[in-house]
Amino acid sequence: MSAGHLAVIDMQHVFADPASPWAALRYADAAAGVRSLLPAFTGRVTFTRFVAPEHPTGAWRAYYERWPFARRPPDAELWDLDAEFTDVAQHVLDATTFGKWTPQLAARLAPGDRLVLAGVSTDCCVLSTALAAADAGTEVLVVADACAGADDDSHLKALQLMDLYRPLVRVTTVAGLLAGPG
Repeated sequence: MSAGHLAVIDMQHVFADPASPWAALRYADAAAGVRSLLPAFTGRVTFTRFVAPEHPTGAWRAYYERWPFARRPPDAELWDLDAEFTDVAQHVLDATTFGKWTPQLAARLAPGDRLVLAGVSTDCCVLSTALAAADAGTEVLVVADACAGADDDSHLKALQLMDLYRPLVRVTTVAGLLAGPG
């Protein structure tokens, strides 16, 4: 089993800015965790960006009626990766869905690779990505201290929920992951 592929989920202005309605409370802590992981995954990292669809359909219409500030094109500043990650993000995947387990992300993994997840929000896009990848038969490791939720309670509940999916999904820490096999 290789060390896997790191997917850094949605480390974007819209989640980093404390004034944003979608701010992740401990975004800075998650960013520090991501920075710690990057050297161990050189050449095996995908950054993702959540972006609004040009024409929301189905239940997404009601979602964007609730969050009209987010009805911006993909090149709007709120969707930009946080500046500290712009230069290191060699592969960026955009998706109009919470879950980032897309054919494009799946294709970035080598056969038998595990998917290591970090980023925001634990209780939304990280959770959606983890469960979809696990359903596809991919081993998923969620790095708790390299993730942040909308708030601490939501973050912890999402981690507990994902940990119920063992052995398909396991929750770990930066130190635990970098320490070696497991």
